[in-house]
Amino acid sequence: MNNRNIIKFVLDGNIKEIDFSTAQYTPTTTLLHYLRTLSNHKSVKEGCGEGDCGACTVVIAEIVEGKMQYRAYDSCLIFLPSIHGKYVITSENLGTADNLHLVQKALYEFDGSQCGFCTPGFVMSIYALYKQEYTPDKTEITDALAGNLCRCTGYRPIIEAAEYACKNKTDDEIGKSESRIAELLNSIDRTDTIMIETPEQKYYLPFSKSEALKLREKFSNAVVVAGSTDVALRVTKKNELIPQILDLSQVKDLTYLKVSDDELTFGANFSLEDIRLMCKEHLPALHEMLCYFGSRQIRNRACLGGNLGSASPIGDTIPVLMAYDAEVVLEKTGSSRKLKLRDFITGYRQTQCADNELITEVCVPIPDKNRKIKSYKNSKRKDLDISTVSACFSLKIEDGIVKDIAIFYGGMAAYTKRAINIEKALLGKVWSRENVESAMMGISNDYQPISDARSGEKARNIMAANLLLKFWSETKQ
Repeated sequence: MNNRNIIKFVLDGNIKEIDFSTAQYTPTTTLLHYLRTLSNHKSVKEGCGEGDCGACTVVIAEIVEGKMQYRAYDSCLIFLPSIHGKYVITSENLGTADNLHLVQKALYEFDGSQCGFCTPGFVMSIYALYKQEYTPDKTEITDALAGNLCRCTGYRPIIEAAEYACKNKTDDEIGKSESRIAELLNSIDRTDTIMIETPEQKYYLPFSKSEALKLREKFSNAVVVAGSTDVALRVTKKNELIPQILDLSQVKDLTYLKVSDDELTFGANFSLEDIRLMCKEHLPALHEMLCYFGSRQIRNRACLGGNLGSASPIGDTIPVLMAYDAEVVLEKTGSSRKLKLRDFITGYRQTQCADNELITEVCVPIPDKNRKIKSYKNSKRKDLDISTVSACFSLKIEDGIVKDIAIFYGGMAAYTKRAINIEKALLGKVWSRENVESAMMGISNDYQPISDARSGEKARNIMAANLLLKFWSETKQ
């Protein structure tokens, strides 16, 4: 490992270098806090510090399959080392007060900005859309803006500004400089593992699965991150010092999708946004859940391996993938094993992943056409919110009789748990409202949820029971 303590990336059209052995930054300094130390990038604001407000949104570009890919991210959730070899863009890079970019000008002319605190974040979310090869419709625009909050202007003029800018886009200065930026990015080495050592922290950034497995074997106590959308909160909200981190965000051979006749296989690093876009045909229940998972900025960063590895009791993808009977591939140097996701999670944020193993793949069977699978999420608001109760149901009916049923709830126990007693009450019975309502009465036999800030025990039981009734109403014959 020759790359010690130094990362390189492109900002303001030039390669920037940070040497952590001499700089004021630590390996867990976020991209947001780094940009705020620069005099010419103050537009990037700190609002919530946890990916909820979008005031810190930036666009990060990289070369993907020979083309420059532009995506919006919450910079408050990104540790500095993970931007190695990438191109960071803020609103200052788009235009000036005397020469506004079309996106900035549209927000101004459509009255899309009042106090202005959140506006640069909106600019960058819209700019990520602006740089796509297609022209987005209103549904696409509202989804892209779901992670940006505005309490003074309202969304109508912002959406109108986005529609106008994306319909009238031209090749901007960033587009004109793409070939030069690509040369700069290609000049940055992304093969030799970066190892950052400071007196208090060690940070490892490998670029291959084989190297990642070696590091996992050697540094088994390191906290594993990929998107860091969960772990970053330990730093930004709890001010926690994490002694060792293994960052998988740039391991390309963990970033893929394989489609066969009977299965979809996702690399553990494959982003949730890419999964959302690509699974609608074969896994519609997963697609629907991901439409309400965080925001686009978060989905661009978060990955399936991290979401499953965290084993959160309110992890949105877990009930869905359990209903699909997904499997998780665990690897260590020299060997691998495959487990049912239903068996993988053993308790509150506990899994069967050993200290020397990594999640490398998630395999999801394509259900047959006679099986009905639907997912649901109850939360305080529609977009960008944590589940209060989530559920996914898998049902197979023959001649009106329940031949197979699997029910999984999130938010009802210390981990995503199967409703064994409810399933027994329905199996072999007619799929009727009477039988479903009878089974609903036994919800407390499977769950004793806690009361917390999101909801009470009684309310959670009612929600869970009503989701089963809703599933029946949408699948009755």
